[in-house]
Amino acid sequence: MTLTLHEYPFASYCWKALIALDELGLPFERHVIEDAEARARLAELWPMASIPVLVDDAAGLVLPESTAIIEYLDGLAASPRLIPAEPAAALQARLWDRISDGYVMTPMQKIVADSLRPEGRGDAQGVDEARATLDAAYALFDGRLAGGDWLGGPEFTLADCAAAPALFYARVVHRWDEERLSNLTRYFTTLTRRQSVSRVIDGAREWRAVFPLPWPEYAD
Repeated sequence: MTLTLHEYPFASYCWKALIALDELGLPFERHVIEDAEARARLAELWPMASIPVLVDDAAGLVLPESTAIIEYLDGLAASPRLIPAEPAAALQARLWDRISDGYVMTPMQKIVADSLRPEGRGDAQGVDEARATLDAAYALFDGRLAGGDWLGGPEFTLADCAAAPALFYARVVHRWDEERLSNLTRYFTTLTRRQSVSRVIDGAREWRAVFPLPWPEYAD
């Protein structure tokens, strides 16, 4: 089996796949998309040229989209565990994966992307709406986490692979009240100390200069 992940070390959705690969102990090669030429080559594999993209040479498979990649990787692993076997538990893992992507990752990316717009073409209302969405999501997560250690259920799952990069970057651009939302804060601390997550954080440190907004002192 030869797996290649086309990715960028500072990209939040790539973190999802990297965390899953680490959790599952699957060997793979990394292909970093660093410039326009590499992006053009990626478009030959996947016309949308988004990352990450997983290539399984043995299966003749080119697979984009981080959630689909994790579902596939879990099926390859000798001990699959990111998608629970029990249907109701699997549903919760998938649900909270979508909530993390839709209500934390997406508004976080809106705030970051707006900072890249030319002067005078910013979307202040859109940014305010994104911040409001994040506030609502933080409260939702805090309530969800009152009864357990992990987002999707009693074990680390797909949902936590999604939440790790989403919350890490969202905290950089729109920090939650860490005392008031103590369940979320506890979860985030546990999450970032997990080996698979801490590795992607450490691996991306050298790329922080490309982040378009100031990097706050409180962020790891």
